[in-house]
Amino acid sequence: MRELQNTIGYHFHDPALLETALTHTSYANEVYKDGLRSYERLEFLGDSILGFTAADYLSRRFPKLHEGELTKLRADLVCETSLAETARKLRLGDYLRLGKGEEAGGGRQRVSIIADVVEAVIAAIYLDGGLEAAQRFIYTHVLVDTKARIKLNTDYKTALQELVQQKKNQLLSYELLGESGPDHDKEFSVRVLLNGTAVGCGTGTSKKRAEQAAARQAVETLFPGALQAYSEA
Repeated sequence: MRELQNTIGYHFHDPALLETALTHTSYANEVYKDGLRSYERLEFLGDSILGFTAADYLSRRFPKLHEGELTKLRADLVCETSLAETARKLRLGDYLRLGKGEEAGGGRQRVSIIADVVEAVIAAIYLDGGLEAAQRFIYTHVLVDTKARIKLNTDYKTALQELVQQKKNQLLSYELLGESGPDHDKEFSVRVLLNGTAVGCGTGTSKKRAEQAAARQAVETLFPGALQAYSEA
């Protein structure tokens, strides 16, 4: 646990809080016969702390963004996929306490689990060291690359649709090319067609993300320079 505390940049006065944050329900039920000794209650609290902190941080850092833009940006920064990326960087999965079934089922890499653990760790830090300590963790490990996230948060499908509609009788469609990986970590491949001709391809952890990636490639290919103008609008 000391190694993990060094990694996250916070050392607990009460290490039991961190242990709880890393305890899945399956382990709590098997070992303690008590699901309340899992991270779920901490996750509930951590989700609220993260949401408030992200809203406060973004509203201060980007005073010219409208409410809708701030909402989209916050959703992207604290979504399950982003939190799972944070968990992987911190190697939280290595420290998880899982029941035998969840262990055998690949729970250490399951996106939904490791994302929840990030929120549980936030709550554990808050209860151990207060709001400032929890927010320091959030600023350091979650709310990173926010300027880049603004561009990533652009709705590229809408941008592509608006650009191609500058000409009449243009038809856009998206085609799923395939999917790979285990159920808990799928990757989808999609291509976008303009009037039946492929103009972009993309991959993502969901069909929606793959379509957005394909649309972005299409915009960059068909309308060089338009993407920057669109994202800065």
